Amino acid sequence: MGHRLHRINSRNIDNSGFGPNSSIEGNRLTNKDGSYNIRKNGMPFWERISVFHSLLRMKSRHFAYIILLIYTGVNLFFASVYYFIGVKHLVGTNGVQSEWRQFLDAFFFSSQTLTTVGYGHIAPSGIITNLAASIESLVGILLFALLTGLIYGRFSRPMAFILFSSKVLISPYKQGRAVMMRIATYKNNHLTDVEASVTMALHVEEQGNRVTKFFPLKLEFSKINSLALSWTIVHPIDEDSPLWGFFENDIIDSKMELILTIKAFDDHFSNIVQQRTSYTYNEMIYGAKFLPMFTRASAGNTTVLELNKIDHNQPAELPEDREIMAANV
Repeated sequence: MGHRLHRINSRNIDNSGFGPNSSIEGNRLTNKDGSYNIRKNGMPFWERISVFHSLLRMKSRHFAYIILLIYTGVNLFFASVYYFIGVKHLVGTNGVQSEWRQFLDAFFFSSQTLTTVGYGHIAPSGIITNLAASIESLVGILLFALLTGLIYGRFSRPMAFILFSSKVLISPYKQGRAVMMRIATYKNNHLTDVEASVTMALHVEEQGNRVTKFFPLKLEFSKINSLALSWTIVHPIDEDSPLWGFFENDIIDSKMELILTIKAFDDHFSNIVQQRTSYTYNEMIYGAKFLPMFTRASAGNTTVLELNKIDHNQPAELPEDREIMAANV
C-alpha cells in the first residue's frame, strides 16, 4: 500500500477545479447529467442564481409549468385589479351576475388584454380602468417578447445529444486490463473532431486525513474524426496508469470517480458542443466487456445502430497479473 500511495502522490494533478479537501464521503463530485454536486451559500439566493440560465437549462415540463404559472398569476393579479375597480367599468359585462362570474369576466378580459387579442365583447370604461388595461398591455408585450427569446434560446442552444453508458467496465485488454466506457449520439446530428478526456478522483487517507487525489487518465484514443457509430473509450491499466496495482476492493475503498468530458464540433449548429458525466465506484462492473451495438440491416444496404444496447455487456475473465499480485503482498 505504501508503494501504491507513493505512485498516487507522484502523479496527481492540482488543476482539476476541485481542491484536495473536496472529498465527499459516499457521494459524487459530478452528477450523471454533468452538473457539479456542489451547493453554494454565503450570499442571498437571488444573487447566486441566474434566472436566464435556469430557464434555458431546466427540463421542458418544468419550463412549461413556469410559463403557465406566470401567465395565470399575471391574469389573476390584473383580474383582481379590475374587480376591485368595479366590473361595472367593463362595458359588456352583466353587473347583476354573481361575484364569482363577475371575477371570471374580469379574468377573461385580462387574458384578452394581456395577449392583445381584444375580441371586443368587453371593453374598459373610465380613466382608471383604461390605465390598468394599458399597463397590462405593456406587460403582455414585454412578457411575450421575453418568452419568445427564451423559447428560441432553448431550441437553438447547441447541445451534444450524447448517450453515455450507465456503467464503466474493467475489461480484458490485450495482455492486461482496461477501463472502458461507451458513448453514442442519439439524435440525427453529426459530430466531428470528437475529443474525450477522463479525470479520475480517488479518496485516500493521508496523514490521518481523508483527501482527494485527481489524475488525468491516458486514453487509447483521445480523439476521433467522426462519431458516426458508438465509441468505446479505453484507458489501459498499464505501468503508467494510476490504477496499476489496484484490485476491485482497492477501487471500492478509494471511492473512485471518473469524470468523462466529451467535446466535439456539430455540423448542424456549426459550433463546438460539450457534454460530461461521471461514474462512481458503485457504477463499475469488474470483469466484463461490451457487446456490439450495431448490425447490418436485413437488406444489407445500411448499418443499424441499436441505442438500447449501449449498456449490453457480458462477463469476461480478467487475466492474472503477477506483478499486481506481487505488489499487493
